[in-house]
Amino acid sequence: MKSLTTTRRWRAAAAAVVAMATGTAGLAALSGTASAAAAPLTVQYRTSASGATADQAEPWLKVKNTGTATVQLSAVKVRYYFKSDSGSTSYRFACSWAVKGCANITGTFGTLSNPTATADRYLDIAFTSGAGSLAPGSDTGDMQLRFYRADWQTLNQSDDYSFNASQTAYADWSKVTAQLSGSTVWGTAPAGNDPTDPTDPPTDPPAGGQSLFDDFNYSTSSDPKISANGWNVRSNSGGPGVPGATWAPENVTFASSAGNSVMNLRTSTSGTAESTRQTEVATKSMKFKNGTYAARVKFADAPVSGPDGDHLVQTFFTINDLTAPMADDYAEYDFEYLPNGGWGEPSNILYTTSWETYNPDPWQAVNQHTESRQSYAGWHDLLLTIDNNSIKYYIDGQLFGTHDSAYLPERPMSININQWLIDLAGQTGTTPRSYDEQVDYVLHVKDQVLTPAQVTAKINAYRSAGTTFEDTVPNS
Repeated sequence: MKSLTTTRRWRAAAAAVVAMATGTAGLAALSGTASAAAAPLTVQYRTSASGATADQAEPWLKVKNTGTATVQLSAVKVRYYFKSDSGSTSYRFACSWAVKGCANITGTFGTLSNPTATADRYLDIAFTSGAGSLAPGSDTGDMQLRFYRADWQTLNQSDDYSFNASQTAYADWSKVTAQLSGSTVWGTAPAGNDPTDPTDPPTDPPAGGQSLFDDFNYSTSSDPKISANGWNVRSNSGGPGVPGATWAPENVTFASSAGNSVMNLRTSTSGTAESTRQTEVATKSMKFKNGTYAARVKFADAPVSGPDGDHLVQTFFTINDLTAPMADDYAEYDFEYLPNGGWGEPSNILYTTSWETYNPDPWQAVNQHTESRQSYAGWHDLLLTIDNNSIKYYIDGQLFGTHDSAYLPERPMSININQWLIDLAGQTGTTPRSYDEQVDYVLHVKDQVLTPAQVTAKINAYRSAGTTFEDTVPNS
């Protein structure tokens, strides 16, 4: 049990973090209740589906900055509480329209630890970095949100804690809570369900944990240690990418950067399928499922040489095999950076995508994605966590996207890095050009969800000990 002194120290630290983030002197409370007078944020609510039963619940929300300093929306989380129709009922989130853009809003369902007569589930609304910030006095504008039963049966919302049938115009609503930088600053949660966990935030990685760590301390792509350590440098033909392109092991090289060994994947082309060389490195085993995945990756906007413009994809991802079209045991979780656009996008875009399944012909996809249209050139810490409730993507320590439990993996996967060309339409010239993607390390910790700080601590511990490779993850 934690001492009262430790708890008070954490509460004081949390209050200081929020005060710095909002410019306010402090918080009304850290107990799950915050008063309007002291709150740096308020939440306004209205319902667009006021019936006791409905095809879908439609909580429309606005978040307003009532403080004196600008607030980054990526630090804000809004929670709507409701009573599930049954213990086995699952739900789906959707955004119909939003001033900030539906692509910048995520919805994740969770289960309350202390169910009440009006709440045993919640819907967390969060924002990607693309949502931007709120200046003092401004709000997000309309967020026309909805959720529905996965089986599309009528749902009962009359007994939902956060629902108010009579509130059909926007007004402050304290039965929806808001957190800023992890501390509750608005609203009252159902009894016994403070959304702010009053415990010491962990800094050290949990003890134990079966792990894969590779610092990519190899000589060449033919170094026998690569295969011995469970990796395959791809040479076989096939997708993704330009039909007829070659997957070239010799284009995977190793060098030193800032004192660390890094792996370099080079993709090159002269504008024809025959001249196109793509690169991929993947684990030979499909033994990775729930837990933490992390990599430090350097994306590039410009080619190393030659003209720019190719529809390039630079990745870090996990995947298993599609056993049949639309098979429900397929899984794939992607970081994909397109420096020159592609797939209908005109310029830089980063996708994180969680896959349930797909049909290759005719094309049909079932997935959830988060995107950001900006440059990500340079080194970035990529973090993916999978537990029994959701999939979370982080970039450089900041939450980028949260995806629903419907997309959780049913079978283990491999870990992959590749760089390839969608097509040859982005740059039609025949002048040779090449692009590099670099990888500093890859980490997986089985069945443990680590914070970005814990990942950093674990990597530092490996390097301090001189450990360049470890694999204690058992084969499935």
